[in-house]
Amino acid sequence: MTIELLSEHGCFGGVQGFYRMESKACGGPMRFAVFQPPQAREGRVPVLFYLAGLTCTEETATMKAGAQRVAAELGLMLVMPDTSPRDTGIEGATGDWEFGEGAGFYLDATQAPWSARFRMESHVVHELPALVREHFPADPGRTGITGHSMGGHGALTLALRHPQVFRSVSAFAPIVAPSQVPWGHKAFSRYLGEHHRAWAGHDACELVRQRPFGRPILVDQGLDDKFLEPQLQPERFEAACAEAGQALTLRRHAGYDHGYYFIASFIEDHLRHHAAQLAD
Repeated sequence: MTIELLSEHGCFGGVQGFYRMESKACGGPMRFAVFQPPQAREGRVPVLFYLAGLTCTEETATMKAGAQRVAAELGLMLVMPDTSPRDTGIEGATGDWEFGEGAGFYLDATQAPWSARFRMESHVVHELPALVREHFPADPGRTGITGHSMGGHGALTLALRHPQVFRSVSAFAPIVAPSQVPWGHKAFSRYLGEHHRAWAGHDACELVRQRPFGRPILVDQGLDDKFLEPQLQPERFEAACAEAGQALTLRRHAGYDHGYYFIASFIEDHLRHHAAQLAD
């Protein structure tokens, strides 16, 4: 697989780059960002995938989360994919910030016309990691995943669905029960149809009951988040993990909302969580 270099920048002794690839999974070009820590010059390093939320791109966390300084200290490579294919030409794929382009939900759509392009699970789990291993000094045996909001949903569900790929997982303000909340209803009914058994396969609460991750999960949630009650409902995941015997650290923070000031405040804790999990 080939990549196109869009730009590269020196950053905390490493390199922050922005790239584009031709994605077979998504049927067109996909952008992504990679931070290579200074340790990558000496050999392969652990890699952490960060999945962004609704309306975001590969640039959002790269520029706003403030992750590179600590990632450089810990020797963690950071990979930030885009949130969906772009310029799909599919009717209804634009114009609604909660669905379509910018809102891929990190699953493989099974319903036309979405199934032709919206295959973000295949992209994030298989295609992009293979390309990163080929072009960057990433250690394939030490891969973690994190994300925010819709990306937190993606991090939890993809880690639970693919524990052979991801050895560590965390999330910021994740959608933990998409089959029970409006964001999930809107996306799943179009991407997956009205097959609620298929919905359960992409719902972190349902998944963790069936297949606990086996390693500790870290989740941070702001208590001033306007989406907390209608869309996020972390108490559902807390209860599901307790039922399944899954180790979970769920931290609730007064005064923090859904934005990147919240993420920047706690990103170091998440990076250290992953570095510890990927060290052994």
